[in-house]
Amino acid sequence: MQSISIRSSSSLAKISCLNGARGSTVAWTMPSKRLTIKESRLSKPRRTCRPRQLSPPWVSPLTRVSRRSRRSTKKFEMMQNQVETLQTEIMNVQIKYQKELEKMEKENRDLRTQFLLLKTNKKTSAKKIKKTLIDMYSEVLDKLTGYDTGYTMADHLPRVVVVGNQSSGKTSVLESIAKARIFPRGSGEMMTRAPVKVTLAEGPYHVAQFRDSEREYDLTKESDLAELRREVEFRMRASVRGGKTVSNEVISMTVKGPGLQRIVLVDLPGIISTMTVDMASDTKDSIHQMTKHYMSNPNAIILCIQDGSVDAERSNVTDLVMQCDPLGRRTIFVLTKVDLAEELADPERIRKILSGKLFPMKALGYYAVVTGRGRKDDSIEAIRQYEEDFFKNSKLFHRRSVIMPHLVTSRNLSMAVLDRFWKMVRETLEQQADAFKATRFNLETEWKNNFPRLRESGRDELFDKAKGEILDEVVTLSQISAKKWDDTLNSKLWEKLSNYVFENIYLPAAQSDSFNTMVDIKLRQWAEQALPAKSVEAGWEALQQEFISLMDHSKKSQDLDGIFYQLKAAVVDEAIRRHSWEDKAIDMLRVIQLNTLEDRFVHDKAEWDQAVKFLETSVNAKLVQTEETLAQMFGPGQMRRLSHWQYLTQDQQKLRSVKNELDKILKNDSKHLPTLSYDELTTVRKNVQRENVDVDTDYIRQTWFPVYRKHFLHQALQRAKDCRKAYYLYTQQGAECEISCSDVVLFWRIQQVVKITGNALRQQVINREARRLDKEIKAVLDEFSEDDDKKAHMLTGKRVLLAEELIKVRQIQEKLEEFINSLNQEK
Repeated sequence: MQSISIRSSSSLAKISCLNGARGSTVAWTMPSKRLTIKESRLSKPRRTCRPRQLSPPWVSPLTRVSRRSRRSTKKFEMMQNQVETLQTEIMNVQIKYQKELEKMEKENRDLRTQFLLLKTNKKTSAKKIKKTLIDMYSEVLDKLTGYDTGYTMADHLPRVVVVGNQSSGKTSVLESIAKARIFPRGSGEMMTRAPVKVTLAEGPYHVAQFRDSEREYDLTKESDLAELRREVEFRMRASVRGGKTVSNEVISMTVKGPGLQRIVLVDLPGIISTMTVDMASDTKDSIHQMTKHYMSNPNAIILCIQDGSVDAERSNVTDLVMQCDPLGRRTIFVLTKVDLAEELADPERIRKILSGKLFPMKALGYYAVVTGRGRKDDSIEAIRQYEEDFFKNSKLFHRRSVIMPHLVTSRNLSMAVLDRFWKMVRETLEQQADAFKATRFNLETEWKNNFPRLRESGRDELFDKAKGEILDEVVTLSQISAKKWDDTLNSKLWEKLSNYVFENIYLPAAQSDSFNTMVDIKLRQWAEQALPAKSVEAGWEALQQEFISLMDHSKKSQDLDGIFYQLKAAVVDEAIRRHSWEDKAIDMLRVIQLNTLEDRFVHDKAEWDQAVKFLETSVNAKLVQTEETLAQMFGPGQMRRLSHWQYLTQDQQKLRSVKNELDKILKNDSKHLPTLSYDELTTVRKNVQRENVDVDTDYIRQTWFPVYRKHFLHQALQRAKDCRKAYYLYTQQGAECEISCSDVVLFWRIQQVVKITGNALRQQVINREARRLDKEIKAVLDEFSEDDDKKAHMLTGKRVLLAEELIKVRQIQEKLEEFINSLNQEK
């Protein structure tokens, strides 16, 4: 036994064996008394004891509760500090883990690439690289872009739709996910003017490519990035037509690179609340309708972007999102620019936003990201590093543990979007494929009922068929016989030249005292000025006439249902409009024609007879025109008036009175000059006045010209008849011949010019112009082949529309099945 005495001067004391001794006895004593502890013999004491102050029994309970409360508060603060420390450590570990994971993935890709290269080198023939799942899915969406029917499942395939107010940072979020700054930027200006579909896929190289282009942009080079941004801006502005500000035309591009998530995103124009003066009046409504259209897809994942640096009440996007997804089953909320929000906004409001308690809309998750420091030149790596540093050091996201670490940074956001995207794809794809399968069956049945003997040929195939037929007809141009070309060209030439010959050469020369001298002067002026250009125009029209004739024959023989009528006519019209004769042909023709007109002597009887016949034919044609003109002037004759119950107008009666007087003058003098003398004008005016017809001298002259022309043409026919057998007299006496045959010589010279010009034009057509026209037609066909709107306008009809829809549905359904099979294999 051992005894220990302790003197206590103030209060009771208790010996507390903190480390516990075995078999010890403790006794209480009053103050100022000796405290005796009887202790049994101890085995080896392992620990020592120390006293601890306790409240005596008579201390009030409130005092004891207060002391316990202070101790609990200190303990809670210690625990809170430990939680914040652990949260920081978790975030650091997560960041470190993600970096290590990316590093390992990169090493794995490099090894896999090297393995594929080694494997490829061993094989003698290269195999086609298998498409990735996301590439296959993107192709399905591209096909659906051009599928415009009333079927509601056309736009029901999943995709991520990025929506937000203008300048809210939605494009920056997309760029952060794509790991490249691929979109143009402006200072407060609307840059996104059309939907941009971006397909992200994993690949060994960081490149971007448009769907309709073969060029790849290296996203690791700043020069390629700048060109890509310019091309995106150009395509956006080119898609806006008709004075609009935004367009519904989708710009599709693919971005591949190491570590990219396999996903399809659609960036839409930012929602605006106020329009500027340079915008179209319907811009605001157009953006709202476009946004609602994409969000109304029940399988679309809505990435709702909210600018954290502005007041939440100014947001328009949340109301739209809530209308399309009221339960928030496919919405992910993203708060951008939280680095600015930390400085400007109330921290409590930011916490409410990210906890879903400020906006009435609901969402699958609420994420906070930093999209940069407002510098255009910052790279994605610099932006991501700035974002990680911000969230690592920010007080806003470390206090009270409201925001979990996995709900911040663009990297976590992309992981969440990716997970939701592929989950939606797997849930809805089978249903969409079945819907397209049913649509395909209905369309095939309709085709068999309406066109049982025809194959389903779409616009592209029909266009290629029409293109081949058109080019075949161009080749046929060179196979037209020389005689047919000569007949066509000579006929077209005289059609172009006849009026000038009569009005500017033949009739003026006949009025002069020296017919042959006047003819030489007029012919030379004509050959130096108007004749070559008119000849080229005639040749161009003859080429056009023959080509159109061949095309019409082709239509009747091949295109029985008239599908190609409109297309062929448009191609021919456009090609001929562009085609122009070579300029040097005019100078060449001018020399030939001047040399030909220098010959004034008819060489043999055959040419003489041909000239006489040409003169008679030409004069008769002109006489018919003159008589038609006179019939319109003087009205119908007596027999026609009686048989058709027609009457003369007052002006026609006046003209007939003047004509009767003029006929008397020509009857008395058959060789009258082309003009009336003053006495003759006075006589005619007085004679018609006796019939109560009052006319002036100008009225009489206007009536005289067609009357005298008819008289002159009749005399020319008579001279041609007299000269028909006067060739030998002409050869002996020449210009001194008793019978005046200058008319025949004039028309022989013109006939020779027409023949020589026609021959030159024929050679030009066969050797040069037909080939040049062939090039023009090929250029037009190439342009039309790239213009889907023109093909849709020119190739139409029930057969074309049904075939086009059937082909598109079949392609979509086949690609969906291919994608589903690959997706199941990946599982």
